[in-house]
This record gives sequence, C-alpha cells and structure tokens, in this order.
Amino acid sequence: MHIAIDARVINSGTGTYVAKLLKYLQEIDQENDYSVLVRKKDENYWTPTVKNFTVRVADFDNYSFAEQIGFKRFLDNLSPDLVHFCMPQQPLLYKGKRVTTVHDLTLLKTYNSDKNWLIFHLKQLVGRWVFRRVATISDHVIAISQNTKKEYQEFTQIPDDRISVVYEAGETHKGKLRKYNVPYKQFIMYVGQQPDYKNLRRLAAAHQELLDQYPNLGLVFVGRMNEDTKRNQAHYKKLGYKNIHFTGFIEDDQRDWLFKKAEAYVFPSLMEGFGLPPLEAMAYGTPVISSRASCLPEILGNAAEYFDPTDVTDMKQTIDRVLRSPELRQDMVKRGYAQVARYSWRRMAEETHAIYLKVLDKQQ
Repeated sequence: MHIAIDARVINSGTGTYVAKLLKYLQEIDQENDYSVLVRKKDENYWTPTVKNFTVRVADFDNYSFAEQIGFKRFLDNLSPDLVHFCMPQQPLLYKGKRVTTVHDLTLLKTYNSDKNWLIFHLKQLVGRWVFRRVATISDHVIAISQNTKKEYQEFTQIPDDRISVVYEAGETHKGKLRKYNVPYKQFIMYVGQQPDYKNLRRLAAAHQELLDQYPNLGLVFVGRMNEDTKRNQAHYKKLGYKNIHFTGFIEDDQRDWLFKKAEAYVFPSLMEGFGLPPLEAMAYGTPVISSRASCLPEILGNAAEYFDPTDVTDMKQTIDRVLRSPELRQDMVKRGYAQVARYSWRRMAEETHAIYLKVLDKQQ
C-alpha cells in the first residue's frame, strides 16, 4: 500500500506532531510505501532513515485556490491508497481515502486583535465550512484530546465510529543541553507562539505584580519574533514593564536548558487542543502552573497547579504559592514525571498506524 502524509506544516507550531509521527512510523512500518509531502522551503528539513519513505514537494499554501485545485491534481497523479492530512486544510474535492487530524478549534473561536477584521472573519467563515466538510469526507478523524473530540463533535455531529482520540506526548532532548545566557538568576518562562488567545498579557501583568515580592524575578518568552510577539513586546515597553526577556528563535537544546533552569513554566492559555509545552517542561522536572481552561486539566492532570486564566490576581497568587514552597515544588516535580510517563510518541504513531490499516482494510 502507498500512504501519503501531508507534512506541509512540519516546520511550524504543529511540526513536532508531524516529525514524531514520521520518526516512529519508520520504526513501525517497513512494508508500506510512504510519501511525505512538504513545502519547497522544507524539502531538506526532514530526512528519511528507511527506504520506504520518500520526501516529495507539494508547495501549496493552506486555504488557497492552489491547495484546492493544484494539490488535488498532485494527489490524483500520485494516486496513494490513503492520505493522512495532519491538519484540516486540504483539497476538499479529492476523492481518495483520507484520515484527518484535528488539533483544536481555535480558528473558529478566537480573534487576534492585530488582524484585519474583515479578512479574519472571512477566513473564519471559510474555516467553519472546511471543518464541517472535513468531518463529512474523512474516512476517519483523529483528535488529540477528549476536549478537542467533544468540541469537534458538537460542531460537526461526526459519529463516534469515525473519530478517535490519539494523544501526543512530551519527552526530553536526547543530546547535550546548551546554555542560554538568560539575564536572570531566577525566572519563570513560557514557550510558544503569542496570539491573543495565549493570554500572555495577563501573565505579564501578573509577573509585574510579583516583582513587589520577587524584585529580581524574570519572565522569559521563548519563541520566534513574529508579528504577535513584536506587538506584545511593544505593549510591555509602552507600559514600562521590567524584567521581561524575549529569546527569539532558539534551538531545542537551549530551550530545554531553560526548562531545566526555570523556577516554573507558566501556561496561561485560554484555549488549547493538547498543550504540549507544559508536558515538555514536566519532562525536565520543571513545576508547571497552568490555566484551567480547555483541555489542560485533562492533559496535565494533578501534576500542575491551576489558576483562572481571566483573573490576574489568581494567576499571581498561584505562581507565588509555588515559588515560595520548596515542598510543593518537589511534589509537583514528582507528579510531573508521573504525568509525562502516561504519554508516548511511539504509542501515538502506533495508534495512528492502526487507524490507517483500519481505513485501508475497509477499502479492500
């Protein structure tokens, strides 16, 4: 059988999911042939280690006419037995067998204040139609949490027998960690993108209040300096905020060094599909302080300390409680290791592979 994996997002925020899936599929399946479809700029981003995996360029923008027409033609010519679309954006008129992964419904439920209102809402309208259409045309849908499954079923009415929950995982960096010259001896941190729904301005406000008790406490934001990040940076500068540091893009070995050195990892998000960075922090023995919104209590269990993400005072008090209690921090570290052990990237790939075989078996 020939399976194509739409990996056009491999070099993006969702890229970890795609890269781990490919890594472990190579160990699991040496029989079927795989085509890994990437953008032209990412042609050399990921390299197969086995002969039955081949990288092919499919240079089509998400939510574009080229995706709907050109990508469909590309897949028709490639003629795989199954396509796994790792995101909902895909050529909707393609007639072949397909599995789709739905990570979250943030596109449908959020608005980023720096976006053009009209364009953003037109994109939302298109997104709503795409998400509903994907539920109809996919042979099977993978949701990355029970919360995402519940929200997607409420939105599309997809039946239970065509949607499964397959969890992601958190793990440590295999190589040697590399020091990052952070300008604080004591700091809390956040890793990831910075659109409005990540709720980082409330985190920054809580951090500024904590400076009364911890005058040398830093807040470190790790991630690319895109427009959202620059907008937040300018906002904090305008308000005169202190002890906030932006790393910009750094490699995983430096990011993970920061995980190990941080007093705590704080995740204030209003909406998530899974919440991978907090699990990665737990894997390094970092106490995690999290919003109780969305899927986060499901994924982080009793290993995190939670706050109301809309309440700056509650956020500040929860962070303070963790910072001033060595006993609580030690207990959180133990609970964090136990929580991380519940998840496995290899098991994610095995369960995904089983879904491929189930869909292909129906075809025969």
